[in-house]
Amino acid sequence: MHVFGVKLVGFTLENGLKLLLTIIIFFVIWIIAKILRLFIRRYMRGRVDASALFWSNQAIKLLLTFFVLIFFISIWFDDPRRLTTGIGLIAVGLTFALQKIITSIAGYFIILRGRLFNVGDRISMAGVRGDVISLNFTHTRVMEMGQPPAVQMADPAMWVEARQYTGRVVTITNDKVFETPLYNYTREFPYLWEEIQMPVKYSSNRIKAEEIMVKAAQQHTAEIQEAGKLVFSDLQRRYMVRYDRLEPKVFYRLTDNWLELTLRFIARTSGIRELKDQLSRDILEGFEKAGIEIASTTFDIVGLPKINIALTRDREKESIKKAD
Repeated sequence: MHVFGVKLVGFTLENGLKLLLTIIIFFVIWIIAKILRLFIRRYMRGRVDASALFWSNQAIKLLLTFFVLIFFISIWFDDPRRLTTGIGLIAVGLTFALQKIITSIAGYFIILRGRLFNVGDRISMAGVRGDVISLNFTHTRVMEMGQPPAVQMADPAMWVEARQYTGRVVTITNDKVFETPLYNYTREFPYLWEEIQMPVKYSSNRIKAEEIMVKAAQQHTAEIQEAGKLVFSDLQRRYMVRYDRLEPKVFYRLTDNWLELTLRFIARTSGIRELKDQLSRDILEGFEKAGIEIASTTFDIVGLPKINIALTRDREKESIKKAD
């Protein structure tokens, strides 16, 4: 084909028709994807099953991608020799230029095949903690959450001192599953063991203090314990996991200044801050009624050295009178 007397290399009528057909097919598949997603949203309207919606979208994405590849290869590589040459050139180019993208796509299939996480799971990956809100071929988006005070020095530091949303949406490439550990808070066992430390004086009624703390935890976590037992039993059947008690318990730790009472209890992966707030209020109220004081860092003065005070003013007056 010639334009202004210049021959365009590789641009023929046949290639032009193939290009037009490719654009039409891409457009048709794009329309089909939109229609299918719209149909799924309407069909699942009012449902709260985020996992079903996620897998439906993934199935549509994989199926249509497969058809795109089939149509693309059928149109442009109708000659087997051309197909072999094209695949070789593409493989060489991808090996050097798209290593990260290929690794991310491989990570995507590892996430799906290995069931590492789903949309809605709470995870920690590549230093980011939060809930998965979307998963694509190359990246995962996470609604970031804060960190408890004990890990506030972790990178990146947070201004929200609890496992609650910060408002930031973080994008993580899928290749990170090969490079960093992946922590899933909800996939296998959607519960966490939490702790509350209460320092009390050695002279306080520690038995009563322990009773108040256990009673408060039992009152707020009884339902969670019953649900957690079933999940934990299933976890033991599938993995070699030793049993750990789900009932609240208080542990002692001796320090130089006070007796530290640590309340260990089970909680759901979400709503932990509200639960600890309710427990803290009930424990403080119980301590006040029982006359148990919260200990704090103090210094006891056990003795003072002798102080000699010399009264020199009267002596100065006497010396002045003598001089007069």
